[in-house]
Amino acid sequence: MSLSETYEEWSESAAAVLAKSRRVEVADLPASPTELLSTPIPGGLTVRPLYTRLDETAEPGLPGEFPFVRGADRVRDAVMGWRVTERFGDDDTAAAALNEQILDACQNGTSGLWLRVGAGLGTDDLTTALAGVYLDLLPLTLDAGADGITAGRALLRLLDDAPAPPQEVAPTAATVASVGLSPLTAAFSGRPSVDAAEATALAVEIAGGAHADKVRTLRVDGLDFAGGGADPVTELGLIVAAGVAHVRELVAAGLSPAQALRQLTFGVSVTDDQFGAIAKLRALRLMWARVAEVLGVPDAGAAVTHAVTDLAMFSQRDPWVNMLRSTVAAFGAGVGGADQVTVHAFDAAIPTDERTAKPAFTRRIARNTQLLLLEESNVGRVLDPGGGSWFIESLTDDLAEAAWAVFTEIEEAGGYGAALADGSIARRVAESLEQRDADVATRKTPVTGVSEFPNLGEPALTAGSATDTDLPTAAPNLARVARHFEALRDRADAAAAAGERPSALLIPLGPIAEHNGRTTFIANLLAAGGIAAVNPGPTTAEQVAGLVAEHSPTVAVLCGTKARYADEGPAVLAAARAAGIERVLLAGPDKEWPAADAAPDGSLRAGLDAVAVLTDLLDLIAGSAPTTGAHA
Repeated sequence: MSLSETYEEWSESAAAVLAKSRRVEVADLPASPTELLSTPIPGGLTVRPLYTRLDETAEPGLPGEFPFVRGADRVRDAVMGWRVTERFGDDDTAAAALNEQILDACQNGTSGLWLRVGAGLGTDDLTTALAGVYLDLLPLTLDAGADGITAGRALLRLLDDAPAPPQEVAPTAATVASVGLSPLTAAFSGRPSVDAAEATALAVEIAGGAHADKVRTLRVDGLDFAGGGADPVTELGLIVAAGVAHVRELVAAGLSPAQALRQLTFGVSVTDDQFGAIAKLRALRLMWARVAEVLGVPDAGAAVTHAVTDLAMFSQRDPWVNMLRSTVAAFGAGVGGADQVTVHAFDAAIPTDERTAKPAFTRRIARNTQLLLLEESNVGRVLDPGGGSWFIESLTDDLAEAAWAVFTEIEEAGGYGAALADGSIARRVAESLEQRDADVATRKTPVTGVSEFPNLGEPALTAGSATDTDLPTAAPNLARVARHFEALRDRADAAAAAGERPSALLIPLGPIAEHNGRTTFIANLLAAGGIAAVNPGPTTAEQVAGLVAEHSPTVAVLCGTKARYADEGPAVLAAARAAGIERVLLAGPDKEWPAADAAPDGSLRAGLDAVAVLTDLLDLIAGSAPTTGAHA
C-alpha cells in the first residue's frame, strides 16, 4: 500500500470516529478530518493533526552553511552547547560588587554576559565590572540605552587594553560581542536608545577597525515587538524589516553588504510554546539568509541569535509556574539553535520592591534551568536535533513564509521607517495583542495559576501591579498575557484587605457525583477573578433561605445536571429570588434550563469572556458586600 493510500485509510478511520462522536453520518461532517482536527495557532497558521513523508522537504544544508536553517555556527562546542547568557546591572550594585557577582556566575556555569549600563553601572565602570572576564571567550552584550554610543566606545577601549590571550582563537557566532544598539526596534517599544544615525556611524567605525570580527554594533530586538503583544509571525516580519533598514543605512554609509550584515545581531523572544520557539529561530535564520542571498552575499547571512524568555508570558500570581514556562522556552531555544539564551528570573514580572525571593536564589534557578538542559539532558550536544522532523520543518517553512509576507508588505509601503511613522506597525501589533487577549479572556489560552487553578490564599500584591511596566527588563509597551486576570485579583485582594473577600454562593443540586464537575469549574472560574466560592454542599429549595441569611450573598450559582435542573431548578431559583439574592446564574449552557420556566439571570460556561464576566461580578459584589466578616 502506498503512503497516499495509507493516509487515505487514516482519513476514513478518523472520519468514522468523528462522525460517531458527533452522532452524525460521515457524509454530514462539516469538513474533512484533517480540517476538523487541525489547530489554529497565532499568526494565522495551522497545525495539522498528522505529518507524514508526504510533507518531507529538501535537505536544508548543514549547520553553519547557507541557508543557515540548522544553525549559524558550524563549529559550536558540542560539550558547551549554546551560551548560558546571564543579565547583570539592573540594580544599583556598584561596579566592584557587580564584578564579584559576574565572576561567581562564570564559575558556576554562566558562559555569556548581558550587561545593563546606566542603572548602578556607569560607562566608565566597565573595566572594573569586567575585570578578570575573558572577553575573547565569553560573548558580551551591552544594554546601555541612551548611553549606548559612550558604552560602545568604552567597550572598544577595554578590548584594546585587554592582554593578548595565550592562544588566538578566531571569533565565532558563539563568542561575538554586541554593543547592543537598538534604535529602530526601541523606537517602537519606547525604550531609551540612541540616535539611529549615530548608531550607524559607530557601526561603520567598528566594521573598519581592529575588532570588526569580534564586535557587532546593532541589535535588532524582537522583544520590543513581542513584549507589546506581537505574535511570532508579526515579530519575525518586523525583525527582518528592521534588520533590512539597518543594512540599507550601513551600505549607504559606505559598508559593503557583507560588512553591513556582520554588524547585526538579533534578539528573539521565546515562550512556553516549545515547537513554536524551535521553528521561530529556524525561520528567522532562513529569512535572513534570503536577505543575504538577495544582496549577493549568501555566505554572510548567518543570523547570530540571542533568545530571551519573553517577559510577557510571566505571571505575577503563582510565579513559581514561571520556572516551568522558562524551562520549556529554554528547551525550545536550545533545540532551535539559538547562539545565546537568557532565562529571566521567575519573579521578573513582579515589581522589584514586592519580590520575596532572594536575588541570588532566583539567579541560580534561572541559570540552572539551562545547565540542567545542557549538562544533564545533553540537549546541546546535537546541532538542530529537530531537523528532519516533518512537523518542525513544515512549521519552520510556514512561519517563514507568513512572516516574509509581513516583511514584504512593509517594504511595499516604504520600509520599516515609513511603517513606524504612519502607525501601521503599531496597528499590526495591536491586532495581534487583541487576538491574544481574546484567547486568554475566553481561556482558550489558559494561564496556569492565574486563569486556571488560581490560589486565593497567596499573598496580595499592591493594586496596580498587574499592569506595572516599571520592571528592570521591561519596555514601556509591555503587555503581559495574564495582566487582565491579575488586575481583577488585585482588585479583589484590595477588597479583602478592607474587610472581606468578594464571594458568591454555590447552590449544588443533587448528590456530589452529579454536581462536583460543575461546582469545581465554577469555583475555579470565580477564583480567577479573586472571588471566593462558598460551597455548602447539596442544597434543596427549603435550605436556600437559611444559607442566604448566613452568607448574605449578592450572587448565587446553581450547579447541577440538565435533568436535575428540570426537576429541582425552578423551585430553587424561586427560593433564591425570594431570599433576596440579586443575581442567580446557571452553571452550564442556557439551553439546559427547562424552557417553560423562569430562567436564571445568565450562565457561566466554557468559552465565555471570563474577564468581562468576572469584571461585571466584581462590580456587583464588591459594590454591595459588607465591610466586615468573611464568608470563605
